[in-house]
Formats: sequence, structure tokens, C-alpha cells
Amino acid sequence: MDLTLPVILAALASGALVGVFLGTFGGGGSVLAAPLLIYAVGVKDPHVAIGTSAAAVAAIALVSLVGHWRAKRVKWPCAGAFAVAGILGSVAGSQLALRVDGTWLLAAFALAMAAIGLSMFRKPKGEGNPDVHITPSIMARILPLGLLTGLAAGFFGIGGGFLIVPGLMMATGMTLSNAMASSLVSVALFGATTSANYALAGQVDFPLVGLVLAGGAVGGLIGVRVARALAGRVALARKGFAAMIVGVAGYVGWNAVLGIFATS
Repeated sequence: MDLTLPVILAALASGALVGVFLGTFGGGGSVLAAPLLIYAVGVKDPHVAIGTSAAAVAAIALVSLVGHWRAKRVKWPCAGAFAVAGILGSVAGSQLALRVDGTWLLAAFALAMAAIGLSMFRKPKGEGNPDVHITPSIMARILPLGLLTGLAAGFFGIGGGFLIVPGLMMATGMTLSNAMASSLVSVALFGATTSANYALAGQVDFPLVGLVLAGGAVGGLIGVRVARALAGRVALARKGFAAMIVGVAGYVGWNAVLGIFATS
């Protein structure tokens, strides 16, 4: 699409917003990327929006990951095992999504958004083992969870952090803080794999990726700082963010339904 000044500003602002939420919560923020590209930036094709957002989210997650890595919150062996298993799933999921009509894909995306938002209302467990180490039994739990999460992330073009965080906690017993930081490894790799599939099909707008990434880089760094500032009030912040996601899901779903009726 043409990079007019309004498009450039909207893309930068969209990336910054995604970066703030991704850096703060580790999951959930990436699900806003595609709707922002469609309704704020003006991308017409849902496939292009999902492919472009996946590429940008992968890069934004890497920026956020650096801050958490420096703070020593990332449990690399567990995070790496989860991510490697999930890459296989994200390849399959993104290939399937490319074969689905764009309007129907947007409707399914809205349902996924609603599920993400509602899941964030649950109170996450803050307790856990801060010194967790990977073992054969933990590996046996991580691999299938990673595969399924990657499949969902690839199909919907999202980072999947809302599934990765509880998945890591369930499989390893690590703390919420460690899981949020470690999830960014998978968010980055799942997004990169998904966007590569879309790019091969010509469904990624690379100039937009650069703009969203530029905004997201700043937002991601802000999000890491916000995460520290909200250490004692993260539950309240998550509920407000969840309510926003559910509201956006309703808007996306309504437009998708109108599009389905218009073409039927």
C-alpha cells in the first residue's frame, strides 16, 4: 500500500501499542497487531495483515526479550524446547490459514481474540520455582504443548503468548515472571516462521513491517519498564487489557460477519 503520512503515523503508533503490551505482559499484545493494521492503518487483505503483523510481532518480541534477558528472567532451556516444538506447529498452522478465505479467517481470528481476552481474566499463579531446570519429565510435557501452541499461533498469525505463558508454567512449574519472559522466545520464533510462510506466498508488506517494528521497538522497551512498575498491580492491569481485547474482538467479529453476508 502507499506510504502516505497518515499511513506511516498509524503504523508507527500501532507498533508502539503492540510493543508496550507485549513487553508488559509477554502475551496478548500481538493479537492486536492484525486488527490495527486493518482498521487503523488501512490494510485491505486479512492475509496480508496477518502475514505482516506476524513478521513485526516476531521482531518486537526480540526487542522485548533483550530486556528480560538482561534482567535474568528467561529460562533458556525450557523456553528453547517449547519454541523448537512449536515451530513445527506454526508451519502447519500458517499453511492451513493461507488456504482459508480472508473473511472467514477474520471471523475465526475474532473468536481467538475473544478466547484470549477471556482467558486473561483468570488469576494467574504467581507462585512457582524460580530455579527450575529442564528434566526428561518436563521435556515430555513441554514438547506436545509447544506443538499445539505453535499450530494455533501459525493459523491465527499471533505470537501465542497467552497460551505459552500458562503452558510453560504448567509444564515446568516456573514462576509467572519467568514464564512471561521466557514466552517471548517462542513468540519471536513462531512469528518468524509464520511470516516466512506468508512471505513465500507474497502476503507480507515489508515496508509496513519496518514501520510497525520501528514503533514496536520503542514500545517494547517501554513495556519492559512498565512490567517492573506494575509488579504489584499486574492483575488489575491484565484485566483492563483483557477487557480491551474482548471489545476489539467484538468489533472484528461484527465486521467479519457483515463481510460474510455481503459475499453470500
